[in-house]
Amino acid sequence: MAPDLRQRLRDALRWEVGLLFALAAVVVFGVDASSQFLTASNFFYLNLSIGEVAIMALPMTLIIVTGEIDLSVASILGMSSALLGDLYHRGLSMPLAIATVLVVGAVAGAFNGFLVTKIGLPSLAVTIGTLTLYRGIAIIILGPETISTFPTRYTNVGVTPVPHTGGYLSYSIAFFIVLAVVFAIVLHATPVGRSLFVMGANEEAARYAGIRVRRTKFLLFALSGVVCALAGILYTFRLSTAVQDNGLGLELSVVTIVLLGGISIFGGRGTIVGVVLAIAVFAGLQNALLLTNFEQRAMGVVTGGLLLLSVLIPNGSSFVRRARDVLRRRALTQEGAS
Repeated sequence: MAPDLRQRLRDALRWEVGLLFALAAVVVFGVDASSQFLTASNFFYLNLSIGEVAIMALPMTLIIVTGEIDLSVASILGMSSALLGDLYHRGLSMPLAIATVLVVGAVAGAFNGFLVTKIGLPSLAVTIGTLTLYRGIAIIILGPETISTFPTRYTNVGVTPVPHTGGYLSYSIAFFIVLAVVFAIVLHATPVGRSLFVMGANEEAARYAGIRVRRTKFLLFALSGVVCALAGILYTFRLSTAVQDNGLGLELSVVTIVLLGGISIFGGRGTIVGVVLAIAVFAGLQNALLLTNFEQRAMGVVTGGLLLLSVLIPNGSSFVRRARDVLRRRALTQEGAS
C-alpha cells in the first residue's frame, strides 16, 4: 500500500473513532434529556425522520469524493414528490407513476452532469442554479395544490415499521441500509471506487491514468438524480402528501452529514462508514434536542454549527500553517522595511 494511501486510511480511521465518541456523547445526552430517548417508539421516529436525508447522502458522498458537489438534491426530491402526486391525481397507476418519477429524476441528475462535464461549468454554480430550477418546476406542476389521496398500502410504507424488526426499523432506513452496503462495496472494494478517489485527489493524474473522468462524473450525477427521486417518493408516502415545497432546505442537512462523516470537501478522502456514523450523530442530536423542547425553528443553528466544525476540524492544521506563513511573511516585510 502506498504511503500516501496509508496515511489517508489512518486519517479516516481517526475521524471515525472521533465520530464513535461523538455518538456515545449524544446517547448520554439523550438519555439524560429524556427517559424516552432509548425507547422503541422514539428510535423508530428518529430513523423515520432521517431516512430520506440519509438516502440522499450516499450519492452526494461519491460526488464530493470526486471533488464536485450537488446542491440540487432536495429540489429533485421536491420535484419528484410533486410529479408523483400530479401523475397519480391524473389517473396514472402508482407503479407507472413511480417508474416515471425515477426516470425524470435520472434526467434531472443527467442535466446537472451534462452542464458540469460537457459544458465545463463548476458544479457549485450549476447545482445552485438547478436547485432553483427544479424547485420552480415543482411549483409549476402543483402550484398551491395539495394532493393527499394516495393508496393506504403505499402510505403505510412511510409510517409503519418493517415486519419482524421489533418496531425499530422504518422502510426508508431499510432502503438506506441496502444502498449503503452497495455504495460501500463500490467505493471501497472495486476499481470504480479507487478511480473516484484518484479523481478527487488529482483529476489531471486520473486522466493520464486512463480514467474516464467526465463520463464517470456524468453517471454519478445521473445516479444522484435517481436516488433523490426515490427519496422523494418515500418522503411523499411518509407524509401522505405531495406539495410543491416538500424537502425544502434538506440539501444543507445532506451536505452537513457527508462532511461530518469525514468526506473531504476538496475530494479524494472519506469512507461510507464515516457517513453512516455521521447520520447517527446528526439524527441523534436533533432528536435529543427536540426531547428537551428545543425550538424546532432554531434547529438550523445545530446544522450550521456541525457543518462549520466538519470543515474546520479536518483542515485545522492547514489553516494554522497558512496563518503562520502569513505572519512570517509580514514579519519579514517589516524587517525589510526597517
